[in-house]
Amino acid sequence: MIEALFLDVGGVLGTNGWGRDSRKLACQKFNLEEAEVDERHRMTFDAYEIGKLTLPQYLERTIFYQPRDFSQQDFIDFMISRSQPYADMIEFVSAIKKKYGLKITIVSNEGRELTLHRVEHFRLKDFVDSFVFSCFARFRKPDPDIFTLALNISLHQAERTLYVDDRALFVEVAQGFGMQGCVHDHKNLDATRQVFAKNGLTL
Repeated sequence: MIEALFLDVGGVLGTNGWGRDSRKLACQKFNLEEAEVDERHRMTFDAYEIGKLTLPQYLERTIFYQPRDFSQQDFIDFMISRSQPYADMIEFVSAIKKKYGLKITIVSNEGRELTLHRVEHFRLKDFVDSFVFSCFARFRKPDPDIFTLALNISLHQAERTLYVDDRALFVEVAQGFGMQGCVHDHKNLDATRQVFAKNGLTL
């Protein structure tokens, strides 16, 4: 019987915080060279996600390494605007939690500033029991240590935990610990409902 849910945020409970599509739109909006931004992002973002850089420091290395005709706050406002909740998924997992008395833990790669925005804007505290964000844990998926930490915090056996992520690799790592797994597609909530049902969780 499943006693706990481990959930990713980006791609599961809401849009990806600062994914490729958002960066592409930012380059179009602010007239930036996409290839250069992607290269600098690739070399820098991991450090931001594990809490070793602030968001302003990340932006100094990826965007504001040269003068721009827009402010850093303009860019941050755009980044935050791209982070929106998936109300249907939040409603679903909240109802499952209530019906079965499950504990919910967030296991997510995210930088501090975007994390705090999501927790507040998505109202995650309303239904989440514990949070394991990479910016606080100082390691990120697929590092197995972040899953070990989540299991230790939740105090639930891996075999009684269902892990939900939009990335198959991360689900595979979780399954390596003995957890049940669900690769979620936000465009196909019915498929996720079916996986939950196979694990005894239905509404």
